[in-house]
Amino acid sequence: MEPGASSPAAGLSMDVLIVEDQHDIAANIWDFLERRGHRVDHAADGASGLAQAMAGRFDAIVLDLGLPRLDGLALCRQLRAAGHGTPVLMLTARDTLDDKLKGYAEGADDYMVKPFELRELEARLRALCRDRQPLASSRQYGPLRFDAASLLAWRDGKQIPLSRSQGRLLELLLRDAPRIVSHQRLAQALWGDAPFDTARLHDHLYALRALIDKPFPSPLIQSVHGLGYRLLAGDDA
Repeated sequence: MEPGASSPAAGLSMDVLIVEDQHDIAANIWDFLERRGHRVDHAADGASGLAQAMAGRFDAIVLDLGLPRLDGLALCRQLRAAGHGTPVLMLTARDTLDDKLKGYAEGADDYMVKPFELRELEARLRALCRDRQPLASSRQYGPLRFDAASLLAWRDGKQIPLSRSQGRLLELLLRDAPRIVSHQRLAQALWGDAPFDTARLHDHLYALRALIDKPFPSPLIQSVHGLGYRLLAGDDA
């Protein structure tokens, strides 16, 4: 990781909770974000982090997975079960797709693998905070319905909780269905105009498809090679 910047960043100032048991990593993140003009708090274990997340009004949470007392996945799961929608960026040394999907399934909004660059961490946090803007109230296409206020989707009567990032992707796919939504537009829904990694976008869509399609006999979200994704239902397939 790189040294902290020397002056506050222009624009959005964030309240960030760091839940990380490795002191040097937590201190580096804290120092960098504070020098960039953000307000920072810290918890060194999962139980304390959950208590602070439940009680505080943070714009984003930087959450390590391998925590004492309560691991990061359990913390995120309990936070979402309690109805807290604060964006969560997970940190971990594990970089397999299965590890990422586990994080997304518990309600994480983004994922970074250690080691990472602090400037990228801040950029991703900014994108998550931009993501607090309201979504459309509700949309439906074929057997699939999405309510933005509750971040809940329904398919064939089954209720499917989504993270806010997943909600943004699904809302865009529903809005344009059955037309193809390009990779660029899907990435903009998550990260604005910042440069994006296509593989990272595919990870988010893979996690969304695991929730929307995997438990059901026929897929609705279709990948169109080299172009993007689209929703198909019934006669569209």
